[in-house]
Amino acid sequence: MRYVYGITAALLLGGTAATLTVGPVGAQTAQNDPAAIARAAPRAGAPMSFADLAARLQPAVVNISTKQSIEVSRSPFPPGFEEFFRRFGGRVPETGEDNTITQRGGSLGSGFIVSADGYIVTNNHVIAPARDGATVDEITVTLADRKEYEAELVGRDIASDLALLKIDAQNLPFVRFGDSTQTRVGDWVVAIGNPFGLGGTVTAGIVSALHRGITGSGAYDRYIQTDASINQGNSGGPMFDVNGNVIGINTALISPTGGNVGIGFAIPAEQARPVIEALRRGERPVRGYIGVSLQPLDEGIADSLGIPRNRGELIRGVQPGSPAARAGIEQGDVIITVDGEAVTPDQTLSYLVAQQPVGSRIPIELIRNGQRRTVTLIIAERPTEEELAELGGGGEEAEIQPEPEEQQTESQRQARESLGVTVQTLTPAVARQLQLNDASIRGVVIAAVDPSSDAAAEGLRPGDIILSINQNATPTPEAAAAAVEAARRTNRGSVLLLVRRGNNPPLYVGVDLVRS
Repeated sequence: MRYVYGITAALLLGGTAATLTVGPVGAQTAQNDPAAIARAAPRAGAPMSFADLAARLQPAVVNISTKQSIEVSRSPFPPGFEEFFRRFGGRVPETGEDNTITQRGGSLGSGFIVSADGYIVTNNHVIAPARDGATVDEITVTLADRKEYEAELVGRDIASDLALLKIDAQNLPFVRFGDSTQTRVGDWVVAIGNPFGLGGTVTAGIVSALHRGITGSGAYDRYIQTDASINQGNSGGPMFDVNGNVIGINTALISPTGGNVGIGFAIPAEQARPVIEALRRGERPVRGYIGVSLQPLDEGIADSLGIPRNRGELIRGVQPGSPAARAGIEQGDVIITVDGEAVTPDQTLSYLVAQQPVGSRIPIELIRNGQRRTVTLIIAERPTEEELAELGGGGEEAEIQPEPEEQQTESQRQARESLGVTVQTLTPAVARQLQLNDASIRGVVIAAVDPSSDAAAEGLRPGDIILSINQNATPTPEAAAAAVEAARRTNRGSVLLLVRRGNNPPLYVGVDLVRS
């Protein structure tokens, strides 16, 4: 089971209640007016028991387990001994033995049969290696009647966290996907799975929310939220509606304790079905791609750009030669619609683009420097996750020593007083110290951060490079000071920084100006 850890708190209020009527009498009725509630109340025949439904569906739900081998190093020395030698220039003594051992591990999860000849759907993370260095030796599927089969991995899709297995059996009970687009908040749902390895377990609840994002990015960050109990081992199991249709695949939960607190998530059937169908055909799922890295518009960034929150996404970077680059989309643009569909937290840019047919020409509406414009681009096919990972980068942190205050220029002093950070020119020597792999980077490097500033609260730290402020390049402290002063003259309370850390892609950060 994947976790999204959270901390919950409850505030109990006591006292009297009063009824308040707002607006002209008769202008509208209360949401819980008896006449309105009578029309919206649960229809006759709402389930008093799920027993018959569970008995019918349980045979198609399976338990999935893996056996894994994990190579780990075994040192004959006490903890910290090897690091002690390395730190002081010594050579770690050789033992003349192979210091690796093989440990055994495994995983437990759920799945469901989607064909009489043994195709089974589950989550990828249920049957994936538990960690780096691990290999999956065997996948075992246990049916409701306790028969066990060794399963073959037909295909997996990391992006959607889905996998398809096959067992050698015939005439199996199976279930079909339903239409999750018709699911509404408040609908009854039933989850069947293998929580904590206990075996087939049925829980029920309602749909708590739709189109819920829990990672903040990605074409598949669009889950059904439920209060039906979802726990470890439920991953990969089906979520049914009251008609027995699979409308979701249980995947994740939010929990401060590791157990169920009534916030579980399922991949909607509308997203899972085409992925599973592609895997069954032996194909890789095809998704739209335009070649940009994205960043949601939080309050600080939206304020610094002077645009509303929760509408659009910020382009953090554009891949050279990509459809976005050929269409003229630039770093710092805010995309607000894709083919006429609004970009919102419920309909992210990644989701909207992924649904577009490869090769189609679509209009993209964006905001650049406060002006709206529309560009047209041709959708490409999304690369594999491995290919996308190669486009990223990494770098080690380095300690940057700030120049003595008496040696700092007036521009450096202004930046420190306005932003709460001390900056200096990114010289070739500093670039080497930061181990930057791109010699063309121009910006100012942060040497110190005022811990009481908003910059510190936003996570800026020494060694970060400010590439621009409010879309104005900042190759020198003087340019940085001028950009901040321009923001002050327009009565802006915050500025938008484009920040690069090491060899990672740059990130936009909205920072409040220090009040003078």
